[in-house]
Amino acid sequence: MDFNNILKDLKNKVYHPVYFLTGEEPFYIDKITDYIEANVLDESEKDFNQSVLYGKETDMMTIVGAAKRYPMMANHNVVIVKEAQHLSREIEKLDSYLDNPTTSTILVFCYKYKKVDGRKAIGKKLKKKTVFLETKKLYDNQVPDWIGSYLKSKKYSITPPAALLIADSVGTDLSKIVNELNKLTINVTEGNSIDPKTVEKYIGISKDYNNFEFNKALGNKDIVKANKIVMHFAKNEKEHPLVLTVGMLYSYYSNLLKVHYAKDKSQNGLASALGVNPYFVQDYKSAAQNYNIKKLVKVIEYLREYDLKSKGVNNISTNHGELLKELTFKILH
Repeated sequence: MDFNNILKDLKNKVYHPVYFLTGEEPFYIDKITDYIEANVLDESEKDFNQSVLYGKETDMMTIVGAAKRYPMMANHNVVIVKEAQHLSREIEKLDSYLDNPTTSTILVFCYKYKKVDGRKAIGKKLKKKTVFLETKKLYDNQVPDWIGSYLKSKKYSITPPAALLIADSVGTDLSKIVNELNKLTINVTEGNSIDPKTVEKYIGISKDYNNFEFNKALGNKDIVKANKIVMHFAKNEKEHPLVLTVGMLYSYYSNLLKVHYAKDKSQNGLASALGVNPYFVQDYKSAAQNYNIKKLVKVIEYLREYDLKSKGVNNISTNHGELLKELTFKILH
């Protein structure tokens, strides 16, 4: 089952004996666990019928024992095992319980950042006998669309540049992203569209000095704007680490190469090839006209060189701000 179906069932009070929530993205695991913890039992029922255990502090026999208890003056006994990944060596001890779970119990395993080996018998049984959810981290280029979908579910809209601005600044951690989006939804009237100015005002991410605007300035060969951004980055190295900037540039210039080699140069064709929102395709096409294939190959060589320099290879004393200035000069000239 996927996240939305699991949550829908829970809201409709359709409960299952065992939930096994695993994977690299904790956001969905936490949302399901928090819902079960807060909503299955009334406050008056929780003292005797809800247990929260931690993988570091318990063992599988204790968990199974808690799961076999019958509820007291309630319909359900809820047992939530957080940090269950620390029980990976004991997971096989759950085998017999899965064959005959206590139907009045809701047993929830939060098995974060790891996966159970699906080739083993216990892995196969977990997938067959439990409500099994495996979460995956989003790729960088998937985050802006996720932001748009999340806000749409809250009855807000966001412009593609604003979504990309947040994604570039916050990264792929969905919990952190939602924390930032909550700052917007608290302050913006429902139904309004969120643009970069709104993001700057309520989240504090500069609409002018960020990796998206830096890429755009370089793509347009806007020397003045690019150097203004470089100076800002150099003065604020902690907020704009060179390793992250170089990584963003590598992705950007790799996409410009793809524009040159793409067979389908329509808006939708390029959007698919580049993995970007169609809104940005014209920007990429314009930038590709400023960089021929030979220059792009050279730029990517520079990026690899300066990535190594930022990590101390063939660089003894030049700070990251100066390295970025050198790199920018080579890209633009």
